[in-house]
Amino acid sequence: MKRLWIIVALVPLLLAGCKQHNEATEDAQMRVFVDKLMAQMTLEEKLGQLNLPVTGDIVTGAARESNVAEDIRQGRVGGLFNLKGVEAIREVQRIAVEESRLGIPILFGMDVIHGYETVFPIPLALSCSWDMAAIERSAQVAAREATADGICWTFSPMVDICHDGRWGRISEGNGEDPYLGSCIAEAMVKGYQGRSLADSETMMACVKHFALYGAVEAGREYNNVYPDDFHMFNEYMMPYKAAVDAGAGSVMAAFNTVHGIPSTGNRWLLNDLLREQWGFRGFVVSDYCGLEQLQDHGVQDNLENSAIQCLEAGLDMDMVSAGLVALADAVRDGRCSMRTVDDACRRILEAKYKLGLFDDPYKYCDPTRREAVILCDEHRAEARRTAAECMVLLKNENNLLPLRKRGTIALIGPLANTRPNMSGTWAVAAVPDRYKTVKEGLEDALRGTGARLLYAKGSNVLYDPELEAIGTMFGREMRDPRSAEAMRSEALAIARQADVIIVAMGEASEMSGECSSRVNLEMPDAQHDLLVELLKLGKPIVLVHFAGRPTVLNWEADHLPAILENWFAGSETADALADVLFGEVNPSGRLSVQLPRHVGQYPFSYRQMRTSRVNDVGDFRKFSTCYMDVNAKPLYPFGYGLSYTTFEYSGFFLTDSVMPLDGMVEAHVTVTNTGSRAGAEVVQLYIGDPVAKGVRPYRELRGFERIELAAGESKEVVFPLTADRMGYYEPYGLKWTLEPGEIQVMVGPNVAQLDILRLTVQ
Repeated sequence: MKRLWIIVALVPLLLAGCKQHNEATEDAQMRVFVDKLMAQMTLEEKLGQLNLPVTGDIVTGAARESNVAEDIRQGRVGGLFNLKGVEAIREVQRIAVEESRLGIPILFGMDVIHGYETVFPIPLALSCSWDMAAIERSAQVAAREATADGICWTFSPMVDICHDGRWGRISEGNGEDPYLGSCIAEAMVKGYQGRSLADSETMMACVKHFALYGAVEAGREYNNVYPDDFHMFNEYMMPYKAAVDAGAGSVMAAFNTVHGIPSTGNRWLLNDLLREQWGFRGFVVSDYCGLEQLQDHGVQDNLENSAIQCLEAGLDMDMVSAGLVALADAVRDGRCSMRTVDDACRRILEAKYKLGLFDDPYKYCDPTRREAVILCDEHRAEARRTAAECMVLLKNENNLLPLRKRGTIALIGPLANTRPNMSGTWAVAAVPDRYKTVKEGLEDALRGTGARLLYAKGSNVLYDPELEAIGTMFGREMRDPRSAEAMRSEALAIARQADVIIVAMGEASEMSGECSSRVNLEMPDAQHDLLVELLKLGKPIVLVHFAGRPTVLNWEADHLPAILENWFAGSETADALADVLFGEVNPSGRLSVQLPRHVGQYPFSYRQMRTSRVNDVGDFRKFSTCYMDVNAKPLYPFGYGLSYTTFEYSGFFLTDSVMPLDGMVEAHVTVTNTGSRAGAEVVQLYIGDPVAKGVRPYRELRGFERIELAAGESKEVVFPLTADRMGYYEPYGLKWTLEPGEIQVMVGPNVAQLDILRLTVQ
């Protein structure tokens, strides 16, 4: 028996050893192949591998390249991005492998951000599910569909931590917390890349934006960032590293500066930290025209010098600027290192090797897969389940929700009957004509029940047509030519007939996303005025709120009985929303970013560092951290979300009150579903370190578990506590450390409702 236990214990070690041996063998084979190929390449062909122009009919910026076919024949292109369609991609790949001198295949990338044609909720919404398995599956579905259409590389996940809701691109990230963000980063990379990039249903991930892009000053796109190293590593860097540790194949440099140097040409960032300290083995690509924008930053005076700086700093592929491909003269006259060119070229070729493109350049070009996979029933069902999980119930006075399928229901609002806005921002491959509107989803849910659904748009998104045009660009337009008075009168007329009113309101999809920074985060004016008039009718109102960012909902929280944060839930929004509103699904989303009371609170995070004059209540207290005119606490805190059932926490204990620095203690808590129906709870673990070398936050998320409980069911949740779980990057030397002393261990349903125990580390 003892011998058997020894064998069992050795199995993981043997498997790990086999895996390392296999990886070493594969690496050696790859090196031999790439060495042989590079020996045949001219300098111009090596530089060509570093060139990433844009082509096709899906464009995210001002296209600089309109016809790249001849460049491909001449070996001057390493990849293309945002070309959609398996037939078009196959033809371009044919030119590369059959008409160029060496037949090197090219990479095809796309902004597959939260799904392909089956669109999942925007990443900010996905993070509110706190469901790592569902998030990983969303990336798997995206990879399965995109690869069926010829795409092998996605510019995702975006793992930028953001504390400022004014920044429109917060919609593309995972909220404000580095621990939650790290877990999601790992899940997304695993979802895209699977166990092997050689699998034809996996694609290469690209982690972005390295680094600190979410910390832009005043929430204004492309602006400067200023975190010191201590806050940089403790607040922002963890998700990037988690994605690298998960094996991400590529990283995208950010537009902003770090330490005063543009990220795209920042050697400390791309080489010293990313490659030497973190051990990253993939390649680094610039963001759109990021290379040439060194001139805009004022650190270089021409494209060639910008390209030299970026290449020497560790950039391997140049998106759109066409700077690296033109460095032949600079290499020949010694202004740019040939060794650096070889290193960059090797990393691009290795990526193609890992993707299996040298074995089969057309592995992603099977048109029969497209018909079988894209927007299939299985994928849409997964997106529908996930969308419902991401919705956050913020308020439910007198249990107004779930609604019963009876009587007369009024559906009102500019987001109620618009197809293109359902998918949200950064859904470049979406096919809105195949998605339902909210109105259609509710009609389907009510069919055969005898309930009556009445609809009126009620208002435009905004009074200002020019501002609305900006917020509904890229085919999201829905402007109604009627007067505000006529639209409002129609809405009030149907509302008077209703037993309950559902209002679908908030942002249009392009009011968040890239270059959608806003300073007014309250309900848009035309919609707010309509709400005021509807409220006067004295009917119960359910606000289904659309948003790509945290917004200010003070008036709504004060006046409306029910608020459901829908975010932008993707292609299956309509059915998922009906599932939640009518109780087929119990809402379980929890905020991954707190909602402010006023935009003036930004930048704003629950991870507030300890201050010299703390204010625990938020109201004005002279000579303390507060505001004179608004409570400093959030309207809705991080981790918050309601359910159609109730949960009770009990039996919170630590397995020991003392832990060695290299030891482990467990935190146990029992959660009971005390309501009458099944539901999911997100159990959250926070720590506080009251005395440390560096100033620490009052509370930091360091663990969570999403659990499903039947009515009356209890479950014990166990969190392991170790130095890895509780440490931080110390101020000097930035070494990960856990110092001796007291640690506060906190458990609860959100950051504002926590039970506290104390652990001594020695």
